Amino acid sequence: MAQHWADFQYEIYLNGMTGAVPRLPTDLTRLEELTARRLGPGPVGYVAGSAGDGSTARANRAALERRRIVPRMLRDVHERDLSVEVLGRELPAPLALAPVGVLSIMHPDAEPAAARAAAAQGVPFVLSSASSTPMEDVARAMGDAERWFQLYWSKDREVTRSFLGRARTAGFTALFVTLDTPLLAWRPRDLDQAYLPFLHGVGTANYFTDPAFTAGLARPVHEDPNAAVLHFVNLFADPAKTWPDLAFLRENWSGPIVLKGVLHPDDARLAADAGMDGVVVSNHGGRQIAGSVAAADALPRVVEAVGDRLTVLFDSGVRTGDDVFKALALGARAVLLGRPYAYGLGLDGQAGVEHVIRCLLAEFDLTLALSGHAAPGSVGAADLIEESV
Repeated sequence: MAQHWADFQYEIYLNGMTGAVPRLPTDLTRLEELTARRLGPGPVGYVAGSAGDGSTARANRAALERRRIVPRMLRDVHERDLSVEVLGRELPAPLALAPVGVLSIMHPDAEPAAARAAAAQGVPFVLSSASSTPMEDVARAMGDAERWFQLYWSKDREVTRSFLGRARTAGFTALFVTLDTPLLAWRPRDLDQAYLPFLHGVGTANYFTDPAFTAGLARPVHEDPNAAVLHFVNLFADPAKTWPDLAFLRENWSGPIVLKGVLHPDDARLAADAGMDGVVVSNHGGRQIAGSVAAADALPRVVEAVGDRLTVLFDSGVRTGDDVFKALALGARAVLLGRPYAYGLGLDGQAGVEHVIRCLLAEFDLTLALSGHAAPGSVGAADLIEESV
């Protein structure tokens, strides 16, 4: 029988019989404020901050909130099955944890804690190239659980080739290539604190443990960490990359390749033409371009363009179970969740991440049922209306 994620609410109520209440809020939109009170301004700003004045992050939320669910009644929703197939893998729900770099600034247990939480709930974990823990250590923390690797596409082909080989050996089954960060955006919250973790050697673990990377250093990382950081900064991203360069990735990765950061339907078509397997409709949570189109507004056009050719995933602005419902109704196959799980990690380690996953999926399960659906596959555009602005 399929897991009923909604049962988490009864677990909470039953625990309340002994006077126990959840350690973290069950309204996940409250986590950011709580994190801001408990963690330093540098780490909080780095995770919560956005490009420019934050207009794109606000637009992401507004685009989801503007769409309203139209429930249907008297449909049998007693037995629900939230499972979906994504990139050839059967998932228990249409959710994965998005790649978020430098998680050690949120909690000392960092990426392994988040990865263990994802594994415990059966949710895929997407590991960032910019993690503060080497990919092999994260893989060990997950056991046999589903894991995907996110690539920041380096200027150095040999470092890229090495990363792909290491990820494949460590059991990462799909490759997510972030396209929207060929340069670091103008982020005032970080600039005002002069806070960039990478310059302190945080978020560089995959690079500093990579033989192709260290081959480019005159001395070992521990002997000259500043030179290692400078080398990292010089090769981290490459604004000269173009569509034909994708052939290199296809030659060096045998599994599914998903392009993250696609917002224009023509770019989605180019991805399909290049033999990619999927796209993530995303504006990096508003972190890269102030004034960008909201991800939820871009989603339907991308689905219309390539939904029959590619797996279309969604992130940017997802905070609640009804957000997941709306993304699916707009055509996404599944969503990636970013900042909320990072806040959960910062507040309560692995348990905090598990709390976020369970709350989100319980709310989604209930939203699905109360809207008249027993499975994600029956949700569509007819289940939403869009409020006029």
